[in-house]
Amino acid sequence: MAEKFGNFRWVKEGYLDDGIPGFVVGQIEFAAIGPVDFCLKGNFKPDIAGKVIRFRNAKYVDDANAAHLLGDFPNPHLGQVSLISFDPHPLLAPHPYIEWFSDSEDHFRIELEPDEGWNVEGEEAHALHEEGLKIYHAFAGGEKPAKADSSSNDQEWF
Repeated sequence: MAEKFGNFRWVKEGYLDDGIPGFVVGQIEFAAIGPVDFCLKGNFKPDIAGKVIRFRNAKYVDDANAAHLLGDFPNPHLGQVSLISFDPHPLLAPHPYIEWFSDSEDHFRIELEPDEGWNVEGEEAHALHEEGLKIYHAFAGGEKPAKADSSSNDQEWF
């Protein structure tokens, strides 16, 4: 079962950058624990491949109970992308979907409403990409990014 962060209400906002081949980096803010840096191996699905995305949860609640369940959530958070997309499944309406496995094999998922995620463009995208590069260099363990290859984003939904 995936941890859904209090049915997603404990996820405030964040950004993720798919601009480093083979890695997704960014930061997500959670109730009780604040901002958490992310460095995940993998990439977005083709619908948002190579983009910087932002999201903000309109149902966010800064619930004191979050501290009991999220208090040991690692920061930085390292792991593997399972699926990150704004159109995760052909039978569902498009919506932000972020799913990953931590290095300790824990499974996490965030699903938001369709209007709660967007592509970032221009100067804001550049600034967030620069922040993402700092996270990548700090936490990728010296790994070199994979060569840019569109076929790496062709993972099938199952």
